[in-house]
Amino acid sequence: MLGSILIKDPNIMKSDAIKKGVERAPHRSLLHALGCTTAEIAQPFIGIINSFSEIVPGHIHLRDIAEAVKTGVRAGGGVPFEINTIAVCDGIAMNHPGMKYSLPSRELIADSVETVAEAHAFDALVFIPNCDKIIPGMLMAAVRLNLPAIFISGGPMLRGYLPTEKGLSKVDLSSVFEAVGKVVSGQMTEQELTRLEELACPGCGSCAGMFTANTMNCLTEALGLGLPGNGTVPAVDIRRRQLAETAGEQIMKLLASDIRPRDIVNQDSCHNAFTVDMALGGSTNSVLHLMAIAHEAGVDFPLERINEISELTAQLCQLRPAGDHHIEDLDRAGGISAVMKELKDLLKLKAKTVSGKSVAEIITRRQVTDKEVIRPRARPYATTGGLAILFGNLAPEGAVVKKSAVASEMMVHRGPARVFDSEEKATEAIISGSIKAGEVLVIRYEGPKGGPGMREMLTPTSLLAGMGKDKEVALVADGRFSGATRGAAIGHVSPEAATRGPIAALTNGDIIKINIPNYRLEVELSDWEITRRLARLDQFEPKIKTGYLRRYAERVSSASTGAVFK
Repeated sequence: MLGSILIKDPNIMKSDAIKKGVERAPHRSLLHALGCTTAEIAQPFIGIINSFSEIVPGHIHLRDIAEAVKTGVRAGGGVPFEINTIAVCDGIAMNHPGMKYSLPSRELIADSVETVAEAHAFDALVFIPNCDKIIPGMLMAAVRLNLPAIFISGGPMLRGYLPTEKGLSKVDLSSVFEAVGKVVSGQMTEQELTRLEELACPGCGSCAGMFTANTMNCLTEALGLGLPGNGTVPAVDIRRRQLAETAGEQIMKLLASDIRPRDIVNQDSCHNAFTVDMALGGSTNSVLHLMAIAHEAGVDFPLERINEISELTAQLCQLRPAGDHHIEDLDRAGGISAVMKELKDLLKLKAKTVSGKSVAEIITRRQVTDKEVIRPRARPYATTGGLAILFGNLAPEGAVVKKSAVASEMMVHRGPARVFDSEEKATEAIISGSIKAGEVLVIRYEGPKGGPGMREMLTPTSLLAGMGKDKEVALVADGRFSGATRGAAIGHVSPEAATRGPIAALTNGDIIKINIPNYRLEVELSDWEITRRLARLDQFEPKIKTGYLRRYAERVSSASTGAVFK
């Protein structure tokens, strides 16, 4: 009694472990208590892993998405069971101790999905993420479990509009963060800021620019685990619900064909994801997350290869915060499939996807409908990709910069270091006006172990941008920066200060050299001097000694390997 689908061997399903045989009578009794009929108990059990939350704007509507998915699953002959995971809104967690929990929540999400999926013996999974760490956490779980799986995100938020003397101005959450710097520097009144904050986020969905959430939802398409439109169809668009229902139907076909995440996520799909990332000018956090996903999938993808991809891939899109376009514009221009068609000779076209089609088959009929939002490769925004991995004696294991959001005058920079051992101290210095043009702010002990949790530091970068200093001051850190960051903000410096990386040796006045086109980050110190200084440091003392963050700090690895657990 398998409805409208055909399983390769209908007599063997993972869920049989909880429903077949005399000894499973107690299990069936509990399933009947859920409302399952005898016929339904014979059908495949599909876990709907939802991240609905009433504290995350990107997730407030996900019950509707889940209902559409369940409709599709039932139409395909499966029985859906909805389960929730936790979700952290990075915007709300920003600039206070709560941000220490954002990246660590990724591991909790992956572990919790593994726990519930294995404990209840689901045959396949549909994942419903939308915001920053939820997407990679679920992707990590999907490749770890390797059950047939598909992703359907909640979709991007629409941009807001602010009435001005010159007409309507397009705004989003990053506009609000930068406006704080304008208020501090006297360029905006608090009343104007209040009006902006009321209009910048007009409804549900992941924040409207090419920030971390939308980067990862778009790259889920490029990886092959989301259907076309997963990354760009707006949250409020009826096509989002239709796509969710289609995803529910498609999971039954994936189950019938026994197509699993590790059949899809491999060297070729990781190559495609990073290539699309370069063309989009995505968030620096995508590097951290894609490395973690590759790790779970058993795929070796060295950081150096990302620069090789960047050299070959032109930046075709310039979305917020680097440009004026938003995700809704990208969707109207043809979406991720149209971007991939522009990149077709750079992609692994035979790569499989959850649609049942190869990349080549998906992009065949796609067209770019707005050549300013998605430029042709003959007329790109930049001739190389939007991200760069920098190496040098300050970052032997690498550092990441969103070069698409760096002003041209800061692509090569040399200046004295101003060193701070926390985000708070750096923020105080920026607000006080003590930061001078040409300096390089260094924020350390904010890495995965040192933070702990590798906080996303949008406040200092937004203050600098709002105060007009993003074209004269660089920022180097072992912590993370938001996808909404713009300016010469270089993060993920590895090894981090807490593990005695070279960044721990810096003192005020040391000359730091940044050369983004040549992928270099260096300090003008000899190896001998760096070693001497590091040897004189006191042993690192963890900032938090209780709870989950203590355990996280003990187990987490370097950002260069995705900040995964050892």
